[in-house]
Amino acid sequence: MPLPRAPFWFLRHGETDYNAAGLSQGALDISLNATGREQAQTAGPLLAGQGIARIISSPMQRTRETTDIVNEFLRLPVTYESDLREVVFGGMEGKPLYPWFSDWLEGHYTPEGAESFASVLARVDAAMTRLLQDWQSTPQTGPLLIVAHGGVFRALRDLMELPREGLTPNAVPLYCVPIDEGWQISTPPGI
Repeated sequence: MPLPRAPFWFLRHGETDYNAAGLSQGALDISLNATGREQAQTAGPLLAGQGIARIISSPMQRTRETTDIVNEFLRLPVTYESDLREVVFGGMEGKPLYPWFSDWLEGHYTPEGAESFASVLARVDAAMTRLLQDWQSTPQTGPLLIVAHGGVFRALRDLMELPREGLTPNAVPLYCVPIDEGWQISTPPGI
């Protein structure tokens, strides 16, 4: 089932020490580092003028911190959605992302104790379909802001029929809007 055709903003959490070292975090509940906090501080004013009406965030520590910092500028209601948490990478958590990550993304390899990309895709699809349909069914003044993780955004790109390869930058606002039969992802001017 295709993703509901409703525009939304997406923000990956700010940088953590694991991101800086190129390590897989997955279900490890890690906080932002100083750079990550600065990135969230930079993202806040960029999002403040975008007409966002509500924030939906992963409940993990790094996304909660990012949400709290950004929300100093937005002052909006926040809902925490457990199905937007990062991928469980099992035995590969705390280890370098490569060379195994590309095989995981293509469905050729799933680390022991990890979620497959197909299961992450199904989880994110169900959550985003529910969130966007609920949002469309109620009067609203602007789009949602989704604060989540790189693995979640790879699943979203797949659902939008866009390439799933490529890193999602930390704390860079991404506007996802349906156009014609597809989707377009853009950033605010000045980024």
